[in-house]
Amino acid sequence: MNKKMALFIVCLGLYVLFFVPLLEWDIKVKGLIALLIVQILWIGRVFPLAFSSILLILVLSFHFFSYEETLRYISSDIVWLLFSTFILSKAFIKTGLANRVSLKMLSFSKGSGSFLLLLSFFLMFILAVLIPSNIGKGSLLSSILDRVIKSLEKISDVRNLAKSLFIGVAYLAAISGGFVATGASSTIYTFGIFQDSTHHFSFLTWIMYFAPPILLFIILLWVLLLIHFPYQHLDKELLKSLIDGKVEELGAVNKNEVKISCIMAVTLLLWITQNLHGFSIPLVGLLGASLTVMPGIGVWNWEEARKSVDWDMMIFFASTLMVSGMLIKTDTVGWVANWIVLHNNFASPVIILIVLIVCTALLRIIFVNILGFLTIMLPLALTIGENLIGMEPIIVAMAVFLTGIPGFLLITQSPVHLISFSFGYFDEKDLFRIGKWALFIWLIIVILSATLYWRWIV
Repeated sequence: MNKKMALFIVCLGLYVLFFVPLLEWDIKVKGLIALLIVQILWIGRVFPLAFSSILLILVLSFHFFSYEETLRYISSDIVWLLFSTFILSKAFIKTGLANRVSLKMLSFSKGSGSFLLLLSFFLMFILAVLIPSNIGKGSLLSSILDRVIKSLEKISDVRNLAKSLFIGVAYLAAISGGFVATGASSTIYTFGIFQDSTHHFSFLTWIMYFAPPILLFIILLWVLLLIHFPYQHLDKELLKSLIDGKVEELGAVNKNEVKISCIMAVTLLLWITQNLHGFSIPLVGLLGASLTVMPGIGVWNWEEARKSVDWDMMIFFASTLMVSGMLIKTDTVGWVANWIVLHNNFASPVIILIVLIVCTALLRIIFVNILGFLTIMLPLALTIGENLIGMEPIIVAMAVFLTGIPGFLLITQSPVHLISFSFGYFDEKDLFRIGKWALFIWLIIVILSATLYWRWIV
């Protein structure tokens, strides 16, 4: 019996024990079991994510919601924002503009290895605005950096530079996704949860909350990597001419690059000025996606755009909203949160918050799928926050979100880690050696943000 079959039998046994009407269980217990079943299916990859999500739809429709209520989550505006970002980002890549922007920004390093490292970090955040996929950002930047490193290593020892660049890509692909509300599927999900909890979240306020701690981490990570992998002498003119040559190979800016630049500019402008015109971020995203296909304005046809959408991810994404809805409707999350607070009522709210942040970081080690992890942690964090005197629930949830998005220690903590690792420039020991310090720095930044910065501006 293989691992997947064993996990499926466990899930089937749990379903029969708790959902077949032989014994009557409290709805909260059923909620926890449903959560356990779907997490086993998702984490164990027993089936493709989309099919596991369809099984979840069946369980929820038979035992928690009506079928119509369950399907409403698929039509959620946040789901359609994900749909729009798939089309916008793939159009941005297809035109070649993503490659041009990346190389052009790296050319500003002027041949400095340490400055190239820092610029690659900031480039990841520019790409986060334009490519709302951690895997998409990580793959694009890794492939560009790989071509640069392979050319340099023929005439110079660039092992430490390569380690710094590719470990940085592994970490910052996920962290950059939290920079803007549309930066990654997990961020889009979180933005929807936060908007349901408080109405003062917008594209700009998201940046105001999350940009300072993230940018501070970039600088500290850069210093950390330069210390652990000391800067090696590089021929600055060689590196500069190499990157400039890659830019020249792209040729002149083509018509489609100009078009997608205008479409992205209009979309971003409307997102930023949401408070002025009142149109929601998902609606503006759908407008931008539609413009990429519009005759005379667009850069491709509908057949090409349709293929760019990851429909399996759409189903999975909607199912994560269903899980959150189920946990809230059954009061399962409130039950668990009350138990946690009750058993820690001797501690101050700040201590409970710090413990929750540390526990989130530890639990994140075993969760590869960030979305599945956040479906558990965000509703729990919001409910715990409601029970903490003097603490805004949204601050607790923001701290859990920021803690939960990156993985620092293991190759298996993120698909982007695996992509970056596959180029062969660093090993597991390198990642762990940097990761333990990076995790410590990250936790300190999150704790300070939650206890000082956010409490000051929220």
